[in-house]
Amino acid sequence: MIQLHYYPATAAMIPHIVLEELGAQYERVLVDRSRDLHKAPDYLRLNPNGLIPVLTDGELVLYETAAIVLHLCDTHPDAALAPPVGSGERAHFYKWLMWLTNTLQATLMVYFYPERWVDEGNTAGAAEVQAHAERKVDGMLAQLDAELARRGGPWFAGAAYSALDAYVFTLARWTRNFRATQPARARPQLGPYLQRMLARPAVQRVLANEGLKAPYV
Repeated sequence: MIQLHYYPATAAMIPHIVLEELGAQYERVLVDRSRDLHKAPDYLRLNPNGLIPVLTDGELVLYETAAIVLHLCDTHPDAALAPPVGSGERAHFYKWLMWLTNTLQATLMVYFYPERWVDEGNTAGAAEVQAHAERKVDGMLAQLDAELARRGGPWFAGAAYSALDAYVFTLARWTRNFRATQPARARPQLGPYLQRMLARPAVQRVLANEGLKAPYV
């Protein structure tokens, strides 16, 4: 049995969406971050980094969201949530997957946790770090918007829905409270795209499973 160790509205939403799109048999295991259970010894044995998510699949214990997504795509090839291995489209799939996790998500983490990048008590410094991170994300959202326009939709990679869409949706919704710059929903391509994602039954199930309330994006 596949188990997804998750907490609502975190990066775990990405493999959660993928699992629902696959129609896979899996179990959700709540890791209550509000009680610091992601730092508890039992969880650290699964992921010594103390981060969410973790996926277990039989004997396999896997962390890092992008690795989990690739594993699910590769073990469920008939679902075609990733292009064929060795194809040019697969290479671009890798490129965007790594960009989403290493560039956009990493910068969003700086935005949400700016205090980690300054000395303790330096609230002015944390505010400056957060402002710079939001401006950097602004440029990255513009890049996503341009790629959607270039591809012609309806999905991020073009005509075919892929696991990239779970990534783009999740990270885009994290910008919903941006004030100094435009959130993803206000962009000409990302706004309608997010509504198309919200209409997918798998995404609706994930939002319900995680107990999230509107506004979602």
